[in-house]
Amino acid sequence: MVRPPVANVDQALLITSAVEPDFSLNLLDRFLVYLEGHAIHAEIYLTKTDLASAKLLEKIRASLTGYRVIGYPVFAPEHVFNSTVLKQVQASFADKLTIFTGQTGSGKSTLINHLVPGLDLATASISRALNRGRHTTRTTDLYPIHGGLVADTPGFSSLGLLDVTLADLRDRFPEFVALAPNCKFRGCQHVSEPHCAVKAALAAGKIMASRYKNYLQFREELSGKRPVYKKK
Repeated sequence: MVRPPVANVDQALLITSAVEPDFSLNLLDRFLVYLEGHAIHAEIYLTKTDLASAKLLEKIRASLTGYRVIGYPVFAPEHVFNSTVLKQVQASFADKLTIFTGQTGSGKSTLINHLVPGLDLATASISRALNRGRHTTRTTDLYPIHGGLVADTPGFSSLGLLDVTLADLRDRFPEFVALAPNCKFRGCQHVSEPHCAVKAALAAGKIMASRYKNYLQFREELSGKRPVYKKK
């Protein structure tokens, strides 16, 4: 991977916060699209649940249920750093190289500190004026944790569509890939083609409307990209 610079990655723990910075389905899908392109298994961990209102937390958890259906394990503890949930996360580290990634200020280093008491990685509060985190992790470091290696990586304040083309974007949504064989056309892009299984599933409420909306937005972004000409 180029961002972050890590090789031989087995899985990623994608850290997203409920608030401070605010939870974003769009950013979550950007991370997942990037990881899917590298064939890296992703798990989602929701932090700062103690700072969110009950109503907001209920809404976020409902959204994350859709990701479980797709096949992404989700950790959204009711109580912050719940010991049972931490043990479930720790159990997935054995014999793997796991990267911790996510938005700046989402609490990656804080979570690692709870997973490995005594490590004491540097942490910082977010900028309330900008509603985004301050970069406390500036390098990618590996730590031996519970029989595996964990990489704490610098966070992202924003994330473009890295290493993805308009042609392969559809293949980075697992739920689309599962339905694609039922589309009338083999090259269906799930946009305006007739007899599209993805659009039929969307109309039936069987796939997440937010995911499909983000898919269309990502297509627009990729369509508007200027070509890059490499100098010989």
